[in-house]
Amino acid sequence: MRLRATRTEIVTTVVVVLLVVLGVVALWPRSSTSGSASGSPATTASADLAALRARAALPPCPAPSGAPAAGPLAGVTVPCLGADGSVDLGAALAGKAALLNVWASWCAPCRAELPAIAEYAARPGAVAVLGIDVRDQPEPALTLLADLGVRLPSVTDPDGKLAAALALPPAVPVSYLVAADGRVTPILPPVPFATADDVAAAVAKGTAA
Repeated sequence: MRLRATRTEIVTTVVVVLLVVLGVVALWPRSSTSGSASGSPATTASADLAALRARAALPPCPAPSGAPAAGPLAGVTVPCLGADGSVDLGAALAGKAALLNVWASWCAPCRAELPAIAEYAARPGAVAVLGIDVRDQPEPALTLLADLGVRLPSVTDPDGKLAAALALPPAVPVSYLVAADGRVTPILPPVPFATADDVAAAVAKGTAA
């Protein structure tokens, strides 16, 4: 009789232990696989990008003017650097002259040229200026602009569509003039601008041609 009682006690103990283990497992907090979970890499990266954008404080990307888009930029849509969203460059630049300055954060001549571009853009009578960050990532690009104090509306070209439309050469910086009718002309020779006066002279020469 005592042997049977002992076996019963053992079975009962095992059952109780199993129930306790199952209860602990059921109550154990599960890690979320959602990208929106607090502290996830996606959330952290998004917060870091937002902070960099706030520090850079770039002007908004140009909005469509209502004029018909033409030329090589028609239908080319690229992301804005300073904010979420994208811009159709052909539609945004249609009907007006503009200066496109192509640069990258890893480019030393670009770092030297960008302040001259920004100084020109701030002058009365300057044509619209748009920065184009290529072969780069948004974080170092925004950091560079913030460090330089350069505040230009800027876009990125993650899939190379804009580079293809411009027939972009391997080396940067390079600048282009966009005419009101959509024609795009590179400023040659592609020598980095040293001063805002250099930029103004190149724009005046290009728009008079």
